[in-house]
Amino acid sequence: MAHPQGNRRRLTPGAGALAAMLLAASLGLPASAAPASSQGAAKAKAAAPAGAPGKAKAKKTKARSQASRPTRKAAAAAAPIQAAGNAEARLIAVYELFGRGQSREALAKARELVRAYPHFQLAQLVYGDLLAAQVPPTHALSDTANIARLRGDPALADLHEESRRRLQALRDRPPPGTVPSQFLALSARSRHAIAVDASRSRLYLLENGPQGLRVVADYYISVGKAGIDKQVEGDARTPLGVYHVTSNLDPRSLRDFYGAGALPINYPNAYDQRRGRTGSGIWLHGTPPQQYARAPLASDGCVVMANPDLRQLVRRVQVGATPVVIAQRLEWIEAPRARTEAENFDRALMAWRDARHRGDADRLAQFYLPDFQQRKSGPGKAGNSPQKEELAYGNGRNIQLKDISYLRWKDQDDTMVATFGEVAEGEKKGRLRRQYWLRQHSEWKLFYEDVLG
Repeated sequence: MAHPQGNRRRLTPGAGALAAMLLAASLGLPASAAPASSQGAAKAKAAAPAGAPGKAKAKKTKARSQASRPTRKAAAAAAPIQAAGNAEARLIAVYELFGRGQSREALAKARELVRAYPHFQLAQLVYGDLLAAQVPPTHALSDTANIARLRGDPALADLHEESRRRLQALRDRPPPGTVPSQFLALSARSRHAIAVDASRSRLYLLENGPQGLRVVADYYISVGKAGIDKQVEGDARTPLGVYHVTSNLDPRSLRDFYGAGALPINYPNAYDQRRGRTGSGIWLHGTPPQQYARAPLASDGCVVMANPDLRQLVRRVQVGATPVVIAQRLEWIEAPRARTEAENFDRALMAWRDARHRGDADRLAQFYLPDFQQRKSGPGKAGNSPQKEELAYGNGRNIQLKDISYLRWKDQDDTMVATFGEVAEGEKKGRLRRQYWLRQHSEWKLFYEDVLG
């Protein structure tokens, strides 16, 4: 939409009624429960019969309302949705005011929001519809026709879906004390982690502190035009899996299309390649300057964020050390369960280390799949197999593993990405290893490894 003042003249009757339906649906209220204007609410209140039955009904309504409040407050306390000055938080305040029947207050907040963010299309739509809602429609038939016409507009459908997903993410907060099921253990070297829930168009930023991971912010995002589960180059899908940020691209080196910057991730990873998946250039990036946010399904496969949100994210990311999980739907599990699953895998990793230490070639060989591959940047003897080099390196030496992270990914397979540093006795400088393991029946097997240093 154009400048806020222009909306008043161009909006057609019925647009306000559409806003009532859209906002009511977003808030999970029946359409009749969302008043079109404060004037209408006042008339309804005046028309209510006096007496004990009315009071009793009001008390029941109040009791139901109060009964529902603790759940919402507890959920919100579990993971804040961002700072109060954030554009999305301000839009949600508009929704909530409207849902409580305070449409004039909602209109005032919406006006402030579109002035601050004139390129926020969803906010412009809500503001324009709230303006129209102040004037009762003169012809019901005209309302019906206009609503049907507007519903058929693909751009409006995208904005409606964006609205729905933003509000869904507000209602369905991660429970307190939980983490995404993929994060079983995270090294203190990784100060933050990123988890994307495609079903909610949501990116969660988690901080890794002394007490473990906790959500510190979350943001609306867009994914591929064709959805998720990328298979091949050019399919306009966003990949699913566990990845790491590989670089931080300077926005001055990018086209305006990418907005405030870009954070490439390591798609396709070793597991993707094992399954024959192709493609490249999967980034977390911003939006063009003239666009605040994109539709939920809008990119060529990247994860796209509003520029103010991306700038916040970029300040927290560590290249190479920030893991990124992209899931169709995140499962949030309690921290003790994550620790238990980490300990179960930890036994396999320690047994692999101990086989090297003892020089047990037969036992060590049991940990590798026949098609195991290794990429190594450090020294090694030409022609030696990875297992022979492991035996030569570890035989009889005490090797300390440190800064261990475990990221688990389950689809048709059960895989683990283990990242750790190791320092052998007698060496001052260690090396970093990232291993990809596949669970076969009850045993974990190595199928790929990166060795740095």
